[in-house]
Amino acid sequence: MRLALDQARQAWAQGEVPVGAVVLDAEQACIAQGYNRTITDSDPTAHAEIVALRSAAARSGNYRLPGATVVVTLEPCAMCLGAMLHARIARVVYGAPDPKTGACGGVIDLAAEPRLNHHTQVTGGVLAEECGDLLRQFFRSRRSKDSHDPQ
Repeated sequence: MRLALDQARQAWAQGEVPVGAVVLDAEQACIAQGYNRTITDSDPTAHAEIVALRSAAARSGNYRLPGATVVVTLEPCAMCLGAMLHARIARVVYGAPDPKTGACGGVIDLAAEPRLNHHTQVTGGVLAEECGDLLRQFFRSRRSKDSHDPQ
């Protein structure tokens, strides 16, 4: 999770919502990392998890990543968890819960949907306070700037 937090801080430095992700192989070695790039890339799919998954798939030469773990600072949304399920990710570990768009129990629980053809193990709440604090600080700083910006 510390590597994912480093990625989240890079996102903040780029003016992006500070979410970071890493992909670990079956031996738990980091094979890819990513941070939110939706604004930078003008791409609504450039969430941290998608960026990291694309990198891991390119590195492995296969869109399927069986045995891999995705570690992300914020509970994945439906798009990101869907991509992880398609990639056959074995495990998802996230930090802060997301009660607005979370797909691991925050709003819906796609990982628990029995009709899906692949299932992944989900562990939430890892360094949740630190992950959540980073997001809260980012949005607090944005609101503060917005309230003083006459645009």
